[in-house]
Amino acid sequence: MICDDGAMHLALHYAYDVIGVMLVLWAALSAAVTFVVPRGTPVRLTRWVFLFVATFFRSLALRRSNYESRDRIMAFYAPAALLILPIVWLTIMFFAFTLLFVGLNVTPVHQAFLMSASSLFTLGSIWSNQLPVAAAIAVEAGLGLGLVAMLISYLPTIYSSYNRREVKVTGLETMAGSPPFAGTLLNRLALIDRLGDTDEIWGPWAEWFADIEETHTSIPALAFFRSPQPERSWVIAAGTILDAASFVSSSVRGERHPEAQLCIRAGYLSLRRIADYFGLPNPSNPAPDDPISITRSEFDVLFERLRDAGAPLVEDQDAAWRSFAGWRVNYDAVLLELASFTIAPTAPWSSDRSKTPVAFTRRSRD
Repeated sequence: MICDDGAMHLALHYAYDVIGVMLVLWAALSAAVTFVVPRGTPVRLTRWVFLFVATFFRSLALRRSNYESRDRIMAFYAPAALLILPIVWLTIMFFAFTLLFVGLNVTPVHQAFLMSASSLFTLGSIWSNQLPVAAAIAVEAGLGLGLVAMLISYLPTIYSSYNRREVKVTGLETMAGSPPFAGTLLNRLALIDRLGDTDEIWGPWAEWFADIEETHTSIPALAFFRSPQPERSWVIAAGTILDAASFVSSSVRGERHPEAQLCIRAGYLSLRRIADYFGLPNPSNPAPDDPISITRSEFDVLFERLRDAGAPLVEDQDAAWRSFAGWRVNYDAVLLELASFTIAPTAPWSSDRSKTPVAFTRRSRD
């Protein structure tokens, strides 16, 4: 009976050690993949934290009747989630090493708690002369300090990516208004006799799309960092540029506008991959004649407005509409999904026709 009790006691301590090590590895790998691995790899623990925090903020935001109040609330979401992440990792580390210390025969249990807390926050007030326990203390102290340092050192990278994104979003107001609209952009280009020569516009925006694809999948929190002004949004800016490029490609006389077409492709590939990371539904290969959210009458109003402004438009308006719809269908659904997902401001041809903001309950692809 004594042997059985001893074996049971030893097995229980081994179990504590195994569970503790697994929890340590889980938290450490989550932190490493979230902040170090340079690719959009979904992490369950990170996603759970963002979902939990998002549920709280969205429940507050959607109770507000006006967009400005919602925007003010949601502006705190991404920063709050980023700050909560290391707290969650440190909490898991704390309990994991508590289990490890118990498994290493640190008794009573409250002494293991105190030792774990002292080590995690590098206080060093509790030590042990036993080599395994001392080694665990050193490892915990290093991990605790490393997790906090990792977040602090990564913040400049996050804000550098945010700044690159927002410089283009802010600059778009000059030509496309606030909130931006492709019709406003095209009309101003027509008024200054630039609608027939727009190639220099699309290259920088194609690079912008490539940049946000890389940053918003490797640092997913960036998708929820809001613009300094409530009427601006990276999603609305993307839709404005894509609609303008689609209209130029379909309706403006001249060559085939290859720069605009390449910009459209860069844009819809970028938006699809960001949506894929967050598990948002979007058609990967829509047919050119699939329905879109823009109506023929809306297109005709813009077409006539630009023709009255002296824009060099094609003669066949029916063919122009079919061509525009064929371009728009590539990004129509994913644009509306992202507008809902990020609670983007109301803007023509984009968030003004998106559905009720989706709940943060979709599973990312693992």
